[in-house]
Amino acid sequence: MGVRGHKKTAPKKIPVGIVTASSTRSLKEDESGIWMSKRARKEGQEIVYHRVVPDVAKSITGAVQEAIAAHGAQVILVTGGTGITAKDVSIEAVEPLFTKELTAFGPLFAQLSYEQIDSAAIMSRAVAGVVDDRAMVFCMPGSLKACKLACKALIFPELGHMAKHIGEGHETPEMATSRNLTTEHTESVEK
Repeated sequence: MGVRGHKKTAPKKIPVGIVTASSTRSLKEDESGIWMSKRARKEGQEIVYHRVVPDVAKSITGAVQEAIAAHGAQVILVTGGTGITAKDVSIEAVEPLFTKELTAFGPLFAQLSYEQIDSAAIMSRAVAGVVDDRAMVFCMPGSLKACKLACKALIFPELGHMAKHIGEGHETPEMATSRNLTTEHTESVEK
């Protein structure tokens, strides 16, 4: 099955968690997190977790793990803490959780950023990966402009497609039956 076929049979509503790394903002002041939450809902996704945590690796790691384990998030959007200062530790906090890294995300984001902010894109350390073969984590800069760019251009267009692949290894018998019925129906309609 090709990309189009995968997208046709991909889940439409995905549980999303948002973690903002900031020692200066509250949830009310989390402009980027609030925008991502609204945009995800507009895209038909379900927000199951939204938290602002201090720029402390243990806090960021804990929030990502909590979003997955306690709230069932299949996608976690981590914003902030991706720069090059000593307090920017989101990537260091999250990368050890990855069982697989989505290696194209960082370079694609840097390329798109370069088109908008020129050589300052060199300081971008955006990363993405799969945690425990059941959730995807995307780390991006904390600015609203960067979050909009990452979400609109890269993450949201592929969300269902990626969730489909993540879910394939963990589906229940009911999910497999539903998937098979959908595939059979799609194949018969295409003929």
